[in-house]
Amino acid sequence: MAAKHEELPIPVLSSLEPVYGEGSPLEEARMRFQNLKSKFLEAFGGVPDVYARSPGRVNLIGEHIDYEGYSVLPMAIRQDTIVAIRKRGVEESPKVLRIGNVNDKYEMCTYDADPEQEIDLKNHKWGHYFICGYKGFYEFAKAKGLDVGTPVGLDVLIDGTVPTGSGLSSSAAFVCSSTIAIMAAFDMNFPKKEIAQLTCECERHIGTQSGGMDQAISVMAKSGFAELIDFNPIRATDVQLPAGGTFVLAHSLAESQKAVTAATNYNNHVVECRLAAVVLAIKLGMKPKEANSKVKTLSDVEGLCLSFANSRDSSDPVVAVKEFLKEEPYTLDEIEKITEEELSSVLGNSPSSLAVLKAAKHFKLFQRASHVYAEAKRVYAFKDTVTSNLSDEETLKKLGDLMNESHYSCSVLYECSCPELEELVKACRDNGALGARLTGAGWGGCAVALVRESIVPRFILNLKESFYQSRIDRGVINKNDLGLYVFASKPSSGAAIFKF
Repeated sequence: MAAKHEELPIPVLSSLEPVYGEGSPLEEARMRFQNLKSKFLEAFGGVPDVYARSPGRVNLIGEHIDYEGYSVLPMAIRQDTIVAIRKRGVEESPKVLRIGNVNDKYEMCTYDADPEQEIDLKNHKWGHYFICGYKGFYEFAKAKGLDVGTPVGLDVLIDGTVPTGSGLSSSAAFVCSSTIAIMAAFDMNFPKKEIAQLTCECERHIGTQSGGMDQAISVMAKSGFAELIDFNPIRATDVQLPAGGTFVLAHSLAESQKAVTAATNYNNHVVECRLAAVVLAIKLGMKPKEANSKVKTLSDVEGLCLSFANSRDSSDPVVAVKEFLKEEPYTLDEIEKITEEELSSVLGNSPSSLAVLKAAKHFKLFQRASHVYAEAKRVYAFKDTVTSNLSDEETLKKLGDLMNESHYSCSVLYECSCPELEELVKACRDNGALGARLTGAGWGGCAVALVRESIVPRFILNLKESFYQSRIDRGVINKNDLGLYVFASKPSSGAAIFKF
C-alpha cells in the first residue's frame, strides 16, 4: 500500500519545475534562486549547501478553531520563504548563527550557536523566527535520540515573498523553511506529519499559542488541492475545489501584529475558549477539580454538549452554550466562583496566559464558544459541498454562502475583524464575489474572496478602484506594488528541499 501523504518525507529536488511549474513563474523562481546564491556568496564568501522553501497559506474556512482541536480547510499560495543555508565545519569559526535577508529592510542578525538560548521576547527581532526552528530542531533531535554533534556555526540567507502581517502566515512559512533547512544542512529528513507537529511547537517559542494549521498546510500542501487538516494526530485530506472558481486575496493594509498584540487579541481569545470549555464542563456535571485539570479545549467538552443537545432533540452543541453560558461578559471573580480555583493556576501558570489575565478586564465566553462550534461545522459543510453531486455553479454559490457566514461569525462573535477588513469584505461582495471573509488571525491582514474565474481580471480592477485607489492617493501604498496586495491564487505545493 502506498504511504499516506503525511507519512512521506519532505521532497528533495534537483530542479525547480516540480514546485514552480513552467513559464513566467519558473523564470521568476530561477532569478530568485540565482540572486539568493550570489547575495549569499557576497555576504558569507561561499555558496549554500542546500535550500529549503515553505509557502504561505490562505485559510478558506475554519478560523480560530485549530487550537481548539478542530479541523480547518486551507490551501497553500504561490508566495513562499526560501532559506539558503551553509553549515560551517567544527574547526571553522565563528561559532555563531549569521542570518541575513535579501531584503535590505531587515538587517543581519547574529546569535550564539547555542540551542538552549532563550529568545528575548521583549526585544523583537525578525531573526527570532529562525531561532524558533533552530531550538526546535535540537529539541526534536534530542527527543529522538539522534546525535547531531556539538553545535556549529551556520550561515543563513532568507528570501521571503509572503507579505508580513497579512494573515497569510509569513511567520509559519519562515519557521517551517528554517527548520527544514537546518535539518537538510544536517542531512536529515522526517515524515511531513512529524515536521508539521514540530514546527507548530517551534513557533510557541516566540510567544503565540499557535494551533498548527499554518505549519501543517505549509509542510503538507499539494499542488491543485486545498487540504482538510485534522489534528491529534495531524492528517491532511485532499479537497479538489470546483472548476470555474478562483480565490482572490486582498490585503486590508492594516497589519496584523500577532506576536506583539498577543495578550489582548490572539492569546486572549485562546484563553477565553479554554475558560468557556472549563465552565461548560462544570455546568454539564463535571467536578470543578477535574474540569480545571483535564479540559483544555472546546472539543474536549463537545461530547457533553452534544449529550445535552440530544436531550433537547438537537445535534448542535451551541444549544448547551445558549443554556449554560451568559451572553454578558464574565468577570474574573465570576469565573473563579465556578472553577473554585484561581484562574492563574487553572491556566497552569503559563506566561502567555498570565499576560492575558493581567491585560483582560472581562471574558466573553458565550460568543467565543458559539463561534468555535458553528465554525467547526462550517468546515465540514464546505468539504461536503465540494464532494456533493451539485453542479459547479451551485457548489460555488454554496461555498460563497459558507464563507459569508464564517465572516459574520468572526466579526460579531469572535471579534477579530477591524474597520479596514469590514470595508474590504464589503467591497469584494459589491464587486461580484460569491463569498468573502477575513482570513488568518484577523485584526488586520487579508480577506479571501471566492470569484468566478471568468470575472477575475475585472474583479481585481474594480477592487483597485473601490478600495485601493484612495489609499494610493493618500500615499499608503505605491501604485506599482498593487500586485503584492491583491492577486488571484490557485492551490500551490508545500515545503521542499533543493540540492543543485
